[in-house]
Amino acid sequence: MKAAYIKQNGAMEVVEIGDLPNPEPGPGQVQVALKAAALNHLDIWVRKGRPGMEPPFPHVLGSDGAGVVQALGDGVSNCTVGDEVIFDPGLSCGTCEWCLRGEQSECADFTLIGAGAPGTFAEQVVVPAKNIHPKPAHLSWEEAAALPLAHLTAWRMLFSRAQLRAGESVLIHGIGGGVALAAVQLASKAGARVIATSSCDVKLGKALELGADTSINYSTTPKVARQVLDTTGGRGVDVIIDTVGAGTWPINFEAARKGGRIVHCGITTGPTVECNLSLLYWKQLSILGSTMGSSEEFRCLLSLVNSTGLKPVIDSTYPLDEAQAAQGRMEAGKQFGKIVLTCAS
Repeated sequence: MKAAYIKQNGAMEVVEIGDLPNPEPGPGQVQVALKAAALNHLDIWVRKGRPGMEPPFPHVLGSDGAGVVQALGDGVSNCTVGDEVIFDPGLSCGTCEWCLRGEQSECADFTLIGAGAPGTFAEQVVVPAKNIHPKPAHLSWEEAAALPLAHLTAWRMLFSRAQLRAGESVLIHGIGGGVALAAVQLASKAGARVIATSSCDVKLGKALELGADTSINYSTTPKVARQVLDTTGGRGVDVIIDTVGAGTWPINFEAARKGGRIVHCGITTGPTVECNLSLLYWKQLSILGSTMGSSEEFRCLLSLVNSTGLKPVIDSTYPLDEAQAAQGRMEAGKQFGKIVLTCAS
């Protein structure tokens, strides 16, 4: 099969396009002929190399995908050859106390397709049958591939970690990336008031079209926290969704209301911060980390997608042969929405 893979960690140039052996499904696994695969910042981290992300080489990148079931391993009964499917990228042991509680992303062995297992930037991938779900009929292959990782991450951040309720206010940093845009869509559908930030007026205009109520351009309005407070009548926001990291940490402490919840899932501007403990305790803030989501959360997400017709935002599509160029666009931060590879041979 054709695939985009790495034989070592490094810069963009280590991404190769070539032929690898077809993956064969084992017991409880499904082989999927991929139609499309979506990029995530995780792909960049895996390519560059990070502690805990040390797959054997050659390693196929990519966590998100959609395609057609091509072969079944022994014991698989929840799908048939020819089914159009998407899948939950999360992989867990299935037997520990956290998996048995339904909190798969808290499993000590939790990893992702494309990180701890061969990924989706290929013509075929093998995934556990329990991760397979029918593709929402209203989504194109590209839209279906763009859905799982970003929208599941945003779902858990908003509803499981922050316990967002209708009528609350949400500040979402860095509009343009997949998780931030998914959070705008989901928070809006939940009846929340959304404030979006970006350095690009075009991106902010699109965010307003997707359901954001207010936008802040932090390049022309550098005092973002003050603007948030002005927008909320001095109260501050109930929830902050942060995929940015160090660059927005101080803003969050000022912009959150007393008793507010700040949820982090990314570190695109760095992992190390100084914490103002006086604001933390005086404002009684909750600082929450969040990673992906559980199997049940994925099912809830799909239910909402199917009932509301929600569609992920697609920035651009590239053929599999141009996986290096697609990663270059993401690494440059040029995208608004998901970058997708078309994988069908």
